[in-house]
Amino acid sequence: MQTQSTFTYDVIIAGAGPVGLFLACELRLAGLSVLVLEQAEDSRSALKQLPFGLRGLTIPTCEAFHRRGLLDEIVAAQRASAGAIKSSAHWMQQARRPAGHFAGIQFYQDDVDTAKWPWRLPTPADAAVAVDMQTLESVLAARAASMGVAIRRGAGVTTVAVSDADVTVQAAGEMFRGRWLVGCDGGRSTVRKAAGFDFVGTNPEFTGYSVEVELADPDMLCPGRNYTQAGMYTYAEPGTIAMVDFDGGALHRTAPITREHVQSVLRRVSCTDVTVTALRLAATWTDRAHQATTYRRGRVLLAGDAAHIHSPLGGQGLNLGLGDAMNLGWKLVATIHRQAPTDLLDTYSRERHPVGVQILDWSRAQVAIMQPAPGSRALQAIIRDLIETRDGASYFAERVRGVSLRYELGGGHPLVGRSVPDFELSDGMTVGALLRSAKGMLLDFDERASLRALASRWGDRIAYVAGEPRDRLGLNAVLVRPDGFVAWASDDMSNEEEAAQAASRWFGD
Repeated sequence: MQTQSTFTYDVIIAGAGPVGLFLACELRLAGLSVLVLEQAEDSRSALKQLPFGLRGLTIPTCEAFHRRGLLDEIVAAQRASAGAIKSSAHWMQQARRPAGHFAGIQFYQDDVDTAKWPWRLPTPADAAVAVDMQTLESVLAARAASMGVAIRRGAGVTTVAVSDADVTVQAAGEMFRGRWLVGCDGGRSTVRKAAGFDFVGTNPEFTGYSVEVELADPDMLCPGRNYTQAGMYTYAEPGTIAMVDFDGGALHRTAPITREHVQSVLRRVSCTDVTVTALRLAATWTDRAHQATTYRRGRVLLAGDAAHIHSPLGGQGLNLGLGDAMNLGWKLVATIHRQAPTDLLDTYSRERHPVGVQILDWSRAQVAIMQPAPGSRALQAIIRDLIETRDGASYFAERVRGVSLRYELGGGHPLVGRSVPDFELSDGMTVGALLRSAKGMLLDFDERASLRALASRWGDRIAYVAGEPRDRLGLNAVLVRPDGFVAWASDDMSNEEEAAQAASRWFGD
């Protein structure tokens, strides 16, 4: 009788976190067979729940979920889950609506000038969405299971063998074969190490702590985010604390975290004699910033923390990984279905690696001005002045919320490489809804027979959508990739040959 170990899959994914699960859903949209192998027996963890599991979703992430019909489901699940986000986030207690922060320096929505973002239209993805990791994982796991993704928990990948034709992995004593392997197995990725990826970057400046404690004298700590002569801490009553101790990362995962140790660090960082009477939950982290030099080696690819790690400041890591999954999914599908240009899969690393570089540097810059040194404090004061201006708040909002994301795809139009605006057609249908099938799309606002004929050359790989939108932003036609990014755009229809070249570039001949 055939055993599980003899099964062959189109794609094996190591890691059942949000990145691996979202990627699995992307692949199943095209009917690929997908196996997800996860080391943990149980996906539940106190660190994934409120308050420590809270994450803000950027606009590109919300757009990706909206375009796959997941955004409303995630928002509804978060509202129904136990625990109130507002009470878990100190910044949501403020009278002004916060728009984000840089190294703890808050900026506000009423200072942000969205007119500086001309290629955006109203969309549900513009809403500020916060979700805890456990709720997000639960929604994605349920979607993946309903689509037929095979998920094996308690089966972390231990060995990897790669050939020209396939990849074989061992997990939980069994062997599994896949045509492709994607490592989504975190910052200490077994897949990355086994496949020989180079992982380079900078070492940590601090040990960060996330703790839930009982305090004998809570009034000694100031609620909210606080900078001191020794570091930084954030306090939310009655006992939720995050703090950073600039010790070069010396105490991250080196010894058990005791009540006495937490009290010692908290006293040093807060410059008080606060007393910790009980330690309920504790975890450490650092600002170590490393990145794989490429996200592909043969039939093995990396995504999420397996490809890049950095400090959690600003909550960019989850969003960066989900962007990897959205970019990779359709390219891997086209490659497996033999409908891709020869270098399509290589564009995954070419497009996403620079985004990772930018985020890692953004993280390093925050650490630089957080340090308890006179020079850092001087820089912090300058950033505070800038961030309180309209131009400054708009710049930081653009970076933090991901509005500035643009891939270098070539082409002369400024919309190429950006996320497609959520055009609403006369029948009420939006581009976001039309992208749920994960197909390419040629939007033709002037209903030209020549463009209809062009789209037909690629069969069902490119959907032809004609009609007058509510606001066309001065455009005549737009070619959209399955991930929702613009491959070609025209405002004068004089370059239809460029449209054909762009279609060939992304969808094959």
